[in-house]
Amino acid sequence: MESVDKLKVAAALLLVVVGVGGYYSLPADQGLLRVSAVVVGLLFAALVLWFSRPGKDFVDYARDSVKEAQKVVWPNKKETWQMTGLVFLFVGVLALFMWAVDSGLAWVFYDLILGRG
Repeated sequence: MESVDKLKVAAALLLVVVGVGGYYSLPADQGLLRVSAVVVGLLFAALVLWFSRPGKDFVDYARDSVKEAQKVVWPNKKETWQMTGLVFLFVGVLALFMWAVDSGLAWVFYDLILGRG
């Protein structure tokens, strides 16, 4: 990262800090103004980052992410219900299996080994 980009990132962080500082320096009864200070600080920070190399890289990454998300093929309603049914069936079978193993181990340890039946 170039030194100019480092300065831009530092300036953006400073703008965020100034916005948050503005929030705490304003009176508590000025809620809208306090929130506006933070929002303005974030907007100016985003504007500064927009013109830096890391900011442009982030925008490119976000665009690529949106393109990839558009390629996703979502299941229809029937497929969704079928998969939900399979999940519930699997959970039920697994619960029965775990109950059987737990009961079997309890029987082995408490009845056979320790004789506490």
